[in-house]
Amino acid sequence: MDKAKDIAQRVLHPHKEGAAGAERHPQTGQAAAAAGGERHPPPQPAQGQGQTSTTSTGAAKPGGVGETGLERDLEPKPTKVHLPTPGSEAEGTAPYIPSGKLRGKRALITGGDSGIGRAVAIMFAMEGAKVAIAYLPAEEADAQHTRAQVEKNGGQAVLLAGDLSASRNCVDVVERAVAGLGGGIDVLVNNAAYREERGDIGDITDEQWYTTFRTNIDSYFHITKAALRHMSPGASIINSTSVDAYIGVPTRVDYAASKGAVVAFTRALSNQLVKRGIRVNAVAAGPTWTPMLAVTTSGGGAGGEEGGKGGGGAGVHHRLGYHTPMDRLGQPAEVATSYVFLASGDAAFMSGQTMHPNGGIVVNG
Repeated sequence: MDKAKDIAQRVLHPHKEGAAGAERHPQTGQAAAAAGGERHPPPQPAQGQGQTSTTSTGAAKPGGVGETGLERDLEPKPTKVHLPTPGSEAEGTAPYIPSGKLRGKRALITGGDSGIGRAVAIMFAMEGAKVAIAYLPAEEADAQHTRAQVEKNGGQAVLLAGDLSASRNCVDVVERAVAGLGGGIDVLVNNAAYREERGDIGDITDEQWYTTFRTNIDSYFHITKAALRHMSPGASIINSTSVDAYIGVPTRVDYAASKGAVVAFTRALSNQLVKRGIRVNAVAAGPTWTPMLAVTTSGGGAGGEEGGKGGGGAGVHHRLGYHTPMDRLGQPAEVATSYVFLASGDAAFMSGQTMHPNGGIVVNG
């Protein structure tokens, strides 16, 4: 974890010390003053993802940031509703300002208890949506914390525990979401993910390969298939892919392959559903300060230094997946705004596309 903290301090906040200090702890009262004051109730200190190398709601696996994989152990704290204000007189962060873009919408978000998923859930609620959050049963405390943050920002959240690497659980989660949301789904966010770092393809076990694909693409298929029965024209599906699908991080062969499948799934499904008035898009986030990234950096493989997590002892000397041209990591809040856009009427003429909040990494597609 010391390495992860060092990387975070070096690239997460390249601006002046005062502004960075406020951005590190946006959930506290001290941050409000530096950011120009809170316009919405500040969320409670974040808790986390709970899985060794997953965003959330993948296959159950112990460990993580420190020994827990929780955001509460992550320093500096990720920002969920604060956005940077570069170039302003009071450079730092300011709260996200909603405008009712999702008023009356019903959203199901898998992997919504922490990281990017938590930021999406909170922003959706701030924009007026009622949200249902799918998460691993072991992450109950994290999910409860996210619901509290949603409610403090004026929203409602339905909690749905379930391991989405099993297809039957995907169907069950959708049915419970429909019941909890009042009879339908207007926005589906497929965000569950699992990731391990391996220095060589020979170190990727069959179990890891299958778990990665069951979580990162199979669950998207099963969730979407079940959800479509409850979606009407005007609905939106947003799939979480990754910059890894475009740049080929060498220590994440299985993860990159699964995320490439998400891009293809998004494009083909868009062509199928567009005539039904249902839009399908994706978000390919770049390196973002979440427990997933902290876990892999604490195990090595970052910044061209040591080997990746569980990499069979092989040294990995690369910066792919950890560096951006902006010389900092992204914050969950900076990625979540792309999901708000794609879920809203602002993106009514967009389908089959992928947005790239990635810190300036140039990709094709």
